[in-house]
Amino acid sequence: MEELQNRMKTVLATSFAFYLKAHNFHWNVEGPNFPQYHDFFGKLYEEVFESIDVIAEHIRAIDCYAPGSFARFKELSSITDETNVPSGIMMAKKLLDDNDKVIQDLTFAYTEAEKVKELGLANFLQDRIDIHKKHGWMLKSITKG
Repeated sequence: MEELQNRMKTVLATSFAFYLKAHNFHWNVEGPNFPQYHDFFGKLYEEVFESIDVIAEHIRAIDCYAPGSFARFKELSSITDETNVPSGIMMAKKLLDDNDKVIQDLTFAYTEAEKVKELGLANFLQDRIDIHKKHGWMLKSITKG
């Protein structure tokens, strides 16, 4: 169970980092395709943000405390902070790379949930993987060409 608890903490941290980066890009995107990027990044960060509380509640349900500080999130997440303001297309490319990291962390946690027969949690993680695969498809489509 400890491995699952640790994996879920990583899922929370990585998801929060992804959310924050998408929100940052939503605020700061510029250029000729501003309306499209601004709208897309807004929908992306809103969808991921809605999952954050549910992830934390799943951590509590497996008898563990959810991390909740920037320092702890930075320590646990594989997503790096973005302090620059890249172009819209580079923002999408960075989010595409980070989305793959989210999927990887979700998959690791899913495997652990299955091992310890936490089937409700496994189902939730499977749904999140599917959602992030759709995010990946959209980000990949934006960055093609």
